[in-house]
Amino acid sequence: MSRIGKRPVAIPSGVTAAIDNGALSVKGPKGTLTLGLSDLVSYTLDDGSISIKPANDSKAARSHWGMQRTLVSNLVEGVTGGFSKVLEITGVGYRAAAQGNKLKLQLGYSHDVELDIPAGLEVKTPDQTTVEINGIDKQAVGQFAAEVRRWRKPEPYKGKGIKYRGEYIFRKEGKKK
Repeated sequence: MSRIGKRPVAIPSGVTAAIDNGALSVKGPKGTLTLGLSDLVSYTLDDGSISIKPANDSKAARSHWGMQRTLVSNLVEGVTGGFSKVLEITGVGYRAAAQGNKLKLQLGYSHDVELDIPAGLEVKTPDQTTVEINGIDKQAVGQFAAEVRRWRKPEPYKGKGIKYRGEYIFRKEGKKK
């Protein structure tokens, strides 16, 4: 059984990491991210990598091991390249527009839906049916994309709604006469 936690997280050039006051902070060209450290795993900052090991042999420590390694990896990846989610809007009259720090959606309701864009995220609308969400924090990007999608999930009969790019929508045949 291969464990993802055994592999150290490589720190690329131009990125610095520091452990202080129970937090790991990673600084790179796109910004700085911080992660609160867990007591169940131990962190070692070597030259060029961060190693994560369970603090003891308890089941809780072993279960936190891989997740903490993935969170540290996401910090490093976020400050170097960032994360992106692309949403596609399908439906007659459905459209989106990014205006300043607001995202305005027209989704067939009697009113327009206006969402505040969280700090640290960048939202672009290259055309009326595409929304690109970019940022350095993977959790924040995914959370905002899910909040946008929640307003009109894709339905299985005509496929109308907001879906992630590359998402497969299971289609149903519909009513027969």
